[in-house]
Amino acid sequence: MQASLLRSFGIQRRVVGALLLREIITRYGRHNIGVLWLVLEPMLFTLGVAGLWYLASLHTLSNVPIVAFAITGYSSVLLWRNAASRCSKAIEPNLSLMYHRNVKVIDIFLARVLLEVVGGVASLTVLTLFFAGIGVMPWPRDVALVLGGILLLAWFALALGFIVGAVSERSEAFERVWQIFTYLLFPLSGAAFMVHWLPRVAQDFVLLLPMVHGVELIRHGYFGNLVPTYENPAYFAAVNLVLTLIGVALVRETGRRVQPE
Repeated sequence: MQASLLRSFGIQRRVVGALLLREIITRYGRHNIGVLWLVLEPMLFTLGVAGLWYLASLHTLSNVPIVAFAITGYSSVLLWRNAASRCSKAIEPNLSLMYHRNVKVIDIFLARVLLEVVGGVASLTVLTLFFAGIGVMPWPRDVALVLGGILLLAWFALALGFIVGAVSERSEAFERVWQIFTYLLFPLSGAAFMVHWLPRVAQDFVLLLPMVHGVELIRHGYFGNLVPTYENPAYFAAVNLVLTLIGVALVRETGRRVQPE
């Protein structure tokens, strides 16, 4: 039994690895800087937001370092939003691969989510090392809390990716609705505010959104006790578990519908 599980895990690991390489080549090609765009793309978005917030003199409104605030906030949003969005309509361009019995729908989603998570985490790491190294922002106070927040957000991205990917295969309209939904979620995601700055009624509302807890946890790791944070990792993990179970069930049902070319 154990040998069979290990063998199955080994096969899936190789399949996901192969899909990752295929996705990198398909998306970024072999020319110019190629796979470096995986890190540069989220970096440029984050730098743009950080620069705009700094030029708007938002750093004078709080004792929180504005560059670190922008990097932790926008990088966190990109982590789950890009990963989930990449799963939308992901089966159709990979339909020919489904002819191979070892390639499953869940492998396609796993590869896409892992690729976006790696790019997002690498972007956050590089930006932190650069700006902290030149003294524009402080070094993180507690790396363990930062890693905890990243892992919970990555788990959220995976669960959400399963749901988005499976539902988008059933409904043509869902892809458009999802894009609108992500734009609406951005101002509520915790990227542009800290929960402590909000009125109590607003705090109770935004803390219902799971991704806010991930952002608060990461910022707690970066800023320490500079500003009180309100993260609840247990709540975030519980929501992730429920979303994962829903996502896996939807992916399994979608896999039965797929007809390989």
